[in-house]
Amino acid sequence: MWIYLFKRLAALVPTLFGVLTLTFLVTQFVPGGPVDHILSQIDQASTRSGVDGESGGGGWSYSGRRGIDAKQIDQLTAQYGFDKPPLESYWQMLKNFVRFDFGDSYFRNQSVWSLIKDKLGVSVSLGVWTFFLTYLISVPLGIAKAVRAGSRFDFITSLIILAGYAVPGFVLGVLLILLFGGGSFWDIFPLRGLTSDNWSELGTGDKILDYLWHVALPVTASVVSHFAMKTLLTKNMFLEEIRRQYVLTARAKGLSERQVLWKHVFRNTLLPLVTGFPATFIGAFFTGSLLIETLFSLDGLGLLSFESINSRDYPVVLGTLYLFTLIGLFTKLVGDIAYVLVDPRIKFSAQEH
Repeated sequence: MWIYLFKRLAALVPTLFGVLTLTFLVTQFVPGGPVDHILSQIDQASTRSGVDGESGGGGWSYSGRRGIDAKQIDQLTAQYGFDKPPLESYWQMLKNFVRFDFGDSYFRNQSVWSLIKDKLGVSVSLGVWTFFLTYLISVPLGIAKAVRAGSRFDFITSLIILAGYAVPGFVLGVLLILLFGGGSFWDIFPLRGLTSDNWSELGTGDKILDYLWHVALPVTASVVSHFAMKTLLTKNMFLEEIRRQYVLTARAKGLSERQVLWKHVFRNTLLPLVTGFPATFIGAFFTGSLLIETLFSLDGLGLLSFESINSRDYPVVLGTLYLFTLIGLFTKLVGDIAYVLVDPRIKFSAQEH
């Protein structure tokens, strides 16, 4: 087992290396970097001032770096570290990232690590709730559908599940805002932040209720689009296992239906569910989080990454990408270990040869 874990941990290094290398090449050699972004803002300000009559220079069109003072370009290039040879910048980035030193944001006057810590709480709140509620709803519901396959309950829940799967999370979020967020009908839930302004003044019980009150709509919008496939997968796996010979044997020995389902069938059904842990975990944290965060005014990592890409804030882009990749790789490793723990028939020694 330890040899297998060592090999998997060693495999993380080239993967991280490849992701960082590719992203670094893009940030270094693709036009439209932070220098051009600042120069375009200068151009827009000059154009507006010329149009408004605040400057006698008149408006002029921006085309790359043409028409801009060379000294100003050199100062900006040095300020953002693009005056160094690419190879030197690359090795410096790798050395810093090993120490989790992501540098400072170009435009936010704050270190990248402090930015990530500030935004991480929002993404963790949405991700943890989405991940656990997805399994807490989909697994029992899938089992109930399998046990009652072909019944009216199975038919009605299938319609609801398919409707939830067909509606994207952000579309459902808009509908929830219209219905319960003061859009057109009831003004029940807040639409900004994870807590109220007076949260620090509340008691412990009131703080919990206030937090749940704020996350109700965004978590609902996120969960509904995630649990459909897990529910159908659980149902199909249960149906397949129920028809196997060992189930008939267990029933013939006089075991109760509850013992058959939970002690035998459920354990074998866990295998595909466990293998889906990494994808569900990453999806809950990062996939669609941008739209949910934007829709409900939640300042999390998804929104931070999107804004950083738009503003060419490369230290933030590289730092968040490094963190996302690291979390994804370790989550996949945990999923593999959980798979072996659930099914003792799988041995690490068989994977080490």
